[in-house]
Amino acid sequence: MFDTVCSLPLSSDLFTQAIHPKEPVVSVGLAAGHVQTFRLPTEEHDSDDDASTSSGRNGKGHIDTMWRTRRHKGSCRCLGFSVDGEMLYSAGTDGLVKIAKSESGQVENKIAIPLEKSGSIDAPTVIHALSPQTLLLATDSSALHIYDLRIPYSKVSAKPEQSHHPHDDYISSLTPLPASDTSTSGFSKQWITTGGTTLAVTDLRRGVLVRSEDQEEELVSTAFISGLASSGTSRGEKVAVGGSNGVVTLWEKGAWDDQDERIYVGGAEAIETLTAVPDFLGKGKMVAAGLGNGLIKFIRIGQNKVSSEVVHDETDGVVGLGFDVEGRMVSGGGQIVKVWHDAVNTSGGDSIAGEKHMMGDSDDSDDGSDDSDAEERRNANANERKKRKKGKSGRGTGPDVMAFDMD
Repeated sequence: MFDTVCSLPLSSDLFTQAIHPKEPVVSVGLAAGHVQTFRLPTEEHDSDDDASTSSGRNGKGHIDTMWRTRRHKGSCRCLGFSVDGEMLYSAGTDGLVKIAKSESGQVENKIAIPLEKSGSIDAPTVIHALSPQTLLLATDSSALHIYDLRIPYSKVSAKPEQSHHPHDDYISSLTPLPASDTSTSGFSKQWITTGGTTLAVTDLRRGVLVRSEDQEEELVSTAFISGLASSGTSRGEKVAVGGSNGVVTLWEKGAWDDQDERIYVGGAEAIETLTAVPDFLGKGKMVAAGLGNGLIKFIRIGQNKVSSEVVHDETDGVVGLGFDVEGRMVSGGGQIVKVWHDAVNTSGGDSIAGEKHMMGDSDDSDDGSDDSDAEERRNANANERKKRKKGKSGRGTGPDVMAFDMD
């Protein structure tokens, strides 16, 4: 199904990853607070290019670190690119959202996440740019904040336009629903969230529309699937929901009260992340599921069964999974990110991302830029991440810092 062609070791545990919508670019957020952005090699080269600089289908080509910085004082919990990919949004346990140029990493703006009623930091769990003007931010306290990015935020004015609480527990996933046929903007105005044991649908203007019945199992991840064979009034659109019990449930779009079908995927392993396999790869309707035991399983929708699997890591779970613009799968978990090609035979060598490295080569260097207490901080933040992924919020572990320094 997929062959790994590159492994990128990281300086601390991966907390989140984001894939650029238009370019072969991947950003990672780490438990030590760093954000690092890599550029993968493109497969579009002139025919006379030297083989060593062409990625082609042979796993070769340069992997560049575009930039790396200690962006947050505490874990960088979530990342997301803007719709056009020009900006990168990061949110950390320091209670700040930082908006930076994706090309350079230069911070352009900041938003202070509203505190909990107790006055403590409400750490972020999900961030998503719904449109060029709308940013969604979910938190440990189950808050869902909506920001209008057209309004310039200052050090003393950083309140969301709206806030909702669609769940009783922290929000574990967010997936936008496609824009309606009558939409004039073409951007989504509704989205699915999971939190605790419920699924909810929220509308940009009308707030929380639907909240499902208690599913009696923790819902962790979601992915939207379109273009399915339709029946009756169905348009062939469903949402796949991954549970902490290793089961993927399918929900018919528009019928959000309860699940429609169940697919047994991971035994007792949590399905930490779900993503739809791009149609242009020609594999039919398929979803990739990243499990807590480090496996990635591919589920054929329609047949509703696992067709194949690969191993991201033998010890750490898969917390990031997606596809870049060229159809390469990118998986992340533990202290490693892997890049996969569609059914490619490669040398299988590992590569660390540095200023310039080759896919398939290896290098064990590190920039050594962590502070003197980095090891202790990394261990503490790694533990914080693991606790939250097991259903505990892990709140309050980030330092109570609300400074507005530009980096």
